[in-house]
Amino acid sequence: MARRATGGTGGPGRTGGPGGVKGARRPEMRLPALEAYDGGELEPDGDYDGLEFRDEDFVGQDGGGARFMDCALTNCALDETRLHHARVLDSVLTGIRGVGTDLAESTLRDVEVIDARMGGVQLHGAVLERVVIRGGKIDYLNLRKARLRDVVFESCVLVEPDFLDARLERVEFVDCALKGADFTGVTFTDVDLRGAAELEITRGIDRLSGAVISMGQLLDLAPVLAVQMGIRVEG
Repeated sequence: MARRATGGTGGPGRTGGPGGVKGARRPEMRLPALEAYDGGELEPDGDYDGLEFRDEDFVGQDGGGARFMDCALTNCALDETRLHHARVLDSVLTGIRGVGTDLAESTLRDVEVIDARMGGVQLHGAVLERVVIRGGKIDYLNLRKARLRDVVFESCVLVEPDFLDARLERVEFVDCALKGADFTGVTFTDVDLRGAAELEITRGIDRLSGAVISMGQLLDLAPVLAVQMGIRVEG
């Protein structure tokens, strides 16, 4: 069972207070002794508790509505795997890979995702709470209308992530690259973008109220902000 952290990640201005931003609460993972998964295909509405999935090939399988509790998924293939409405709780996902994985309207709570290599992941309408995504690269991540609370993106690369109409509360970007992010219609509350190694916003820069950026990031974003405000810069 994951033990919940009680505070943020620390650092100046990350624990709340006047003019500060509340830090995300991270899960502290303590998995129990796990049993090896006995193979076979995923089942819709399946119940998986205390299992270790290692080097499994779930390509094209249907685990819609399944529940994963106190599980470890390591080096598993999830291309076109259907996990719509799944619940992933108190679990660690390491080295997972896949294109077109469907996690729409799923719930991830007290989860660590480490060194994932994914593309076109569907997380629209999903709920992420106390989640750390560390390392790896995710292309075209779809988080439209998702709700993220206490989520940390750390040392990872996100290429053209789509946050349209999402709600982000106590979300941190730490040493990660955001390339071509779409923040159209996003609601930010205590979102810390200062630690992003690269911050490229293609749409929705007018929605940054409720987020904190660094002075250097402000200067980098100045041309986009000028366009958004209708300012013509010459000379």
